[in-house]
Amino acid sequence: MLVSNELYKKSSNTQKIRCEICANYCKISDGNFGVCKQHKNINGELFDESYGVVSSLSPDPIEKKPLHHFLPGTFTYSIGGFGCNMTCLHCQNYMISQDYDKFSRAIKITPEEVVENALKYNCRSIAWTYNEPTIHLPFSKKTSLLARQKNLKVIYVSNGYFSHRSLEEVLGFVDAFNIDLKAMSDDFYKKVCGADLGVVLDNLKRIYAEGKHLEVTNLIINGYNDSSDEISQLCDYVVEELGCDVPLHFSRAFPYYKMNDISPTNAETLYMAREIALDKGIENVHLGNI
Repeated sequence: MLVSNELYKKSSNTQKIRCEICANYCKISDGNFGVCKQHKNINGELFDESYGVVSSLSPDPIEKKPLHHFLPGTFTYSIGGFGCNMTCLHCQNYMISQDYDKFSRAIKITPEEVVENALKYNCRSIAWTYNEPTIHLPFSKKTSLLARQKNLKVIYVSNGYFSHRSLEEVLGFVDAFNIDLKAMSDDFYKKVCGADLGVVLDNLKRIYAEGKHLEVTNLIINGYNDSSDEISQLCDYVVEELGCDVPLHFSRAFPYYKMNDISPTNAETLYMAREIALDKGIENVHLGNI
C-alpha cells in the first residue's frame, strides 16, 4: 500500500526517500527497505509492504499489556505484526520482530475483520502490541478509526520511538499507551537497542501532556540497568516530567535472543525498584514476570 506522502519526503536529486514514520528517519534508496524491513522505496515512492499482514491475533485480559488502570477487568483484542524500529539485543518477541522470516506465519486480515473479531469476543478495546505498532501506522490508523466508530477504545503498546509527525497522527486515535522505557542511559539505548533515549523521553512527555492514559514499563536486566541509582533516576523522571499518577511497571527479564548470557532478573531487584518508586511518591507500582 502506498504510504501517505505526509509520512515521507522525496529527495530533489536522487531516488532516495526519507521515511518519517518513526524516529529513525531512514533514508531509503530505490528497491530497499528501512530498518523496520516493512517500508520499501519503489520508484521513489514509499510503500507499506505489511499492510493487512499480522503475526498474532488474540483476545487478552487488558492487564497483560500491561495496563492495570485502563478498563480494568476487561478484554482487549491484541494484534501484532512483524518487524521493529529498534534492534534490542534482549527482545522477548524476536521471533516476530527480528527473525520473523525464520519462525512466523503471516495472517492476512482487513481492518473490518479486526473490528468484527474484537466485538465477537466481547472486547472493550483493540491493542496494537507484541511488536512495535508505529511501523504499521497506515493499517493501525484505518483499523482504529473503524474501531472507535464501534465504541472500542484503542491501545498502543510501544517503545515510544515515534517521529514527531507519526506521534501527532497516533495521538488522534489512540486512547491509552503503555510505553517501554528501557533504561535511563543513552549508552544503553545506543548499544543495546540501536536508538536514542532522548526521543523516547520527549515523546513520553508529549503523550502525558495530551491527557492520554499512560503507563510506563521498565524491563530490568541484571548488570545493565538494575542499579539503584538508575532506577532512582527513572523514577525521578516519571515524577518530575510526567506525574506521580502515571503507573509504573517493573518487569523481570530472562536470557533471550542475543542476550543468552544474562541470568533472570533477581526478584530482590524488582522489590527494591518498587520500594524506590513508592518512596519517590509514584502512586501505582506493579511487578511483572515474577
